[in-house]
Amino acid sequence: MKKLGLIHIYTGDGKGKTTSAVGLAVRALGSGFKVCYCSFHKRPEKYGYAEMESLKKLGATVLNFAKGHPHLDKSIDGEQIKKEVPEAIEILREKVASEHYDLLIMDEILISVRDQYLDESVLLDFIKSKPANMELVMTGRAATDNIMELADYVTFCKKLKHPYDRKIRSRKGIEY
Repeated sequence: MKKLGLIHIYTGDGKGKTTSAVGLAVRALGSGFKVCYCSFHKRPEKYGYAEMESLKKLGATVLNFAKGHPHLDKSIDGEQIKKEVPEAIEILREKVASEHYDLLIMDEILISVRDQYLDESVLLDFIKSKPANMELVMTGRAATDNIMELADYVTFCKKLKHPYDRKIRSRKGIEY
């Protein structure tokens, strides 16, 4: 079977973007694919993010960039995040070129563009220069029209109802 190297986007304000990406990673790993999962703006040391450990156990490369987000944690320096995200893109360029992944997941990278920690043109260039046979998944709220135009799959997760609206906080194993 010839691998096409298609581009996937999971966006929107609803639950399920990361879960969908991780599910795809599990399917790919189970099929013998070489997978790299990298997250942006997440704090595994604070929340645990069991999905990262699970993917590691299944053989994925797991990376975490630009830990946290100033909107959720006021102690995080936005200027530092603005420096870290473009550096992470360069690290990923090198890893993708040298490691020959079948699937690369960039979890919450679209938040980096939305919140201006990464210029959209840098991500567009990354997408356009990816290896032809590598599947690329990007998640996060507010995918831009230009990024969606390059995608083969665009899934919009829409919140219709969520326990948070009733002041029920995130629960380990369910939301994180």
